[in-house]
Amino acid sequence: MPIALAFFIHYAYAILFLWVLLEQLGVPIPSIPVLLTAGTLAGTHRLSLSASIASVLLACLIADSMWYSLGRRYGNAVLKLLCRFSFEADTCVSKTEGYFHRRGAVTLLFAKFVPGLSTVAPPIAGQTGLPYHRFLLFDLLGSLIWGAAYLAAGFFFGDIAQRSQRFFTMLGHFAVLIFALMVLGLMFQRVWKQRRFLATVRELRLEPAQLLDMISTAQRQGNIAPFIVDLRHPLDYLPDPRVLPGTVRVSPADLTAHQKLLPRDRDVILYCTCPSEETSAKVALQLHKFGINRVRPLRGGFEGWRDLGYPLVDYIPPPAEEVLTSPETVTNEPVSA
Repeated sequence: MPIALAFFIHYAYAILFLWVLLEQLGVPIPSIPVLLTAGTLAGTHRLSLSASIASVLLACLIADSMWYSLGRRYGNAVLKLLCRFSFEADTCVSKTEGYFHRRGAVTLLFAKFVPGLSTVAPPIAGQTGLPYHRFLLFDLLGSLIWGAAYLAAGFFFGDIAQRSQRFFTMLGHFAVLIFALMVLGLMFQRVWKQRRFLATVRELRLEPAQLLDMISTAQRQGNIAPFIVDLRHPLDYLPDPRVLPGTVRVSPADLTAHQKLLPRDRDVILYCTCPSEETSAKVALQLHKFGINRVRPLRGGFEGWRDLGYPLVDYIPPPAEEVLTSPETVTNEPVSA
């Protein structure tokens, strides 16, 4: 037996626990290869399947409880920190907030299967005020489903492999190489996907100074100002409910569903609170596919605009039926920074 494989088997439960713990804490290392490997070894009777599941549950319990507590105490600041270390930042916060808004605690049952949701789901659960006992129940069930699914897949593969002595021997010799290739392959896929997305964002985004100039020019010349849309989730309004001058609040789903009502005669500017403008950039790309080309994400989003000292105003909600239909619904006027 290769030394590396013997080492893994000897310390398997500790490795499994630490690896899953680090991933759930936000370190961008995929746990799937480790779970599949442990399951395969359990299928060949080298490891205990129940002990492997227990290691996974303990790791998830510790990490998720910590993020739940931090989310409950610090709210949005924790989410921003997490997303800056996530390879799936384009979906992590906005998608999880949307899931929690629609499904509540049930989100925790499948969050670990969705890239980007696994780590941010616990702090959002804490931020929404979900009781800890309810969080613990759904989180442990979700962790059990997630861990057992990949361990069972590996177990099934290991059970088949040991029926062929030749294949089983070959698998033992190349186990470390296969494991390394799985880890590197998943990490490369995530990095490549994120870099491609960010490259597209850089081509689309609008600088805050440019938007400020567009607003000022429209006011001086009496022209129609850009159509500015706040895509933030209601939870993101809690730290600062103000908006950019001339803004309407529309959810990403509503904006794309009613894309035919968006103005084509002026620029549509989108902003959110995600790092690198992920939500607004994703919505902008979707609208481009519908033929709406004058739509751009605001660089830095809400925080970037605010940190530059540019004007912010209190939001005055327009009539719901007029949000996307009339320029007169944009009732928020600019004030001095």
